[in-house]
Amino acid sequence: MDGHDMLLSPAGVDALRTALTRAGYTSDGIAARLGPQATAGVARNDFRAALRATEDRDPLGTLIRLFVGEQVEPEEAVAAALAPLPLADAFAAGLVERYGDGLRMGLDLEPYGTDWWVLSDVPASARPGRPLPAEHVLGIGGATQTLVGATVRRPVETALDLGTGSGVQALHLSTHARRVTATDLSERALRFAATTAALNGQDWELLRGDLVAPVAGRRFDLVVSNPPFVVGPGTTTHVYRDSGRVGDAVGAELAAAAPGLLTEGGTMQYLANWVHVAGEDWGDRVAGWFAGTGLDAWVLQREVADPMAYVNLWLADVGGTVDPQRAAAWLDWFDAHKIEAVGFGIVSLRRGGHDDPVVRVEDLRQRVEPPLGDRIADWFDRQDWLRVRDTDGLLAQRYRAADGLQLRQEATMGDEGWAVDRQVLVMPHGLRWSEEIDPLVLALVGGADGKLPLRDQLALLAAAHDVTVDELAEAAGPIVAHLVERGVIEPVAG
Repeated sequence: MDGHDMLLSPAGVDALRTALTRAGYTSDGIAARLGPQATAGVARNDFRAALRATEDRDPLGTLIRLFVGEQVEPEEAVAAALAPLPLADAFAAGLVERYGDGLRMGLDLEPYGTDWWVLSDVPASARPGRPLPAEHVLGIGGATQTLVGATVRRPVETALDLGTGSGVQALHLSTHARRVTATDLSERALRFAATTAALNGQDWELLRGDLVAPVAGRRFDLVVSNPPFVVGPGTTTHVYRDSGRVGDAVGAELAAAAPGLLTEGGTMQYLANWVHVAGEDWGDRVAGWFAGTGLDAWVLQREVADPMAYVNLWLADVGGTVDPQRAAAWLDWFDAHKIEAVGFGIVSLRRGGHDDPVVRVEDLRQRVEPPLGDRIADWFDRQDWLRVRDTDGLLAQRYRAADGLQLRQEATMGDEGWAVDRQVLVMPHGLRWSEEIDPLVLALVGGADGKLPLRDQLALLAAAHDVTVDELAEAAGPIVAHLVERGVIEPVAG
């Protein structure tokens, strides 16, 4: 693992893997042991049924109680569950620690996916009142899963995980990349990542340094990052959260670095926070990150928080007692910079070698059909299709409306009956876009049955509306491009 120590020796990693495999300590093994009711309870942090189901303390039961139920367990039961890993090695690695009359978990050992395990530090929720150390290594949280779901999962030669932490993103990259490189500023995090890799039979290149510094001059087919994106005055107290950059500068910095990191056709995806400044359009601000990069960019804002909620969230996230003075200073900084809200979302970039890169910054708050990564890959494909077609090319194509497309109307009853006030197209699948449309768009989409080229369809509409085909075509070109980009209508092959 490129000189980075693991939490356990190679023999210790092998012994731990043997213990976990022999006990059946996997996601499927735990679900089968607990049953649906107890498994559902665990997902809600209700461990009562799970603890009742593991009272006999066989190896699997003990591991569930120890690492899932966060219980203190008898030393002899823990030793038996971890065998052939010697208990002394488990202590030395920090895997378990003495507490009261027994042992409790010292690290989080979480079954993940079908047959993976991830090692990380114990979350703040498991140690109430105890603040997290500065180099706390995160496990699998909401942001982690957001990036996992949003990543384009097409086969690549080389992939990079910037700020790997415990190695979760690198694990997923290993399923579709021939070579995986992972970086982190924290040496402690790299020890966790090295152990996670070895435990799962993986071999990654692990490099220490800040953001892109360790891979300067190198290019990758796919880059992902869940960076320390928290917005603030640049104060650094926890490496998983604080970049040391002021405001949302880390997001802009990654955007600026992307052209030098990507191979031709390469993709970079990262999570980011961005500020909403009074009197400014947040979308224009974020779009400015990509000016001059030459990259296609699609930014999806998934959440927005007001400053008070944001500060409270991140101060509570590190555990311990919230410091009112720290909260006040942070909020004063927001006020001084006229920041009204903080957005959170996903940045997807692609190096396509085009002179006319497409930059879209959009609100996407609705629930989407997973995996989001497939929808992002499709969006880039549609941009490629649109880029090589002018208006004539778009009009020569046949189109079909997306499967399940719905039309919703709002109408008001008047003297002459119902008068339609608003018509909205709704996509029940994929990104589940909905948008208000006018009669022309309704007619275009309604006629998209894949049988006629669009120009022929426009001829019928022109006759019905007493306008020329050329006039209608000029108006229809950008409309059709937008509908294709959104996936509302799809080109018919052949």
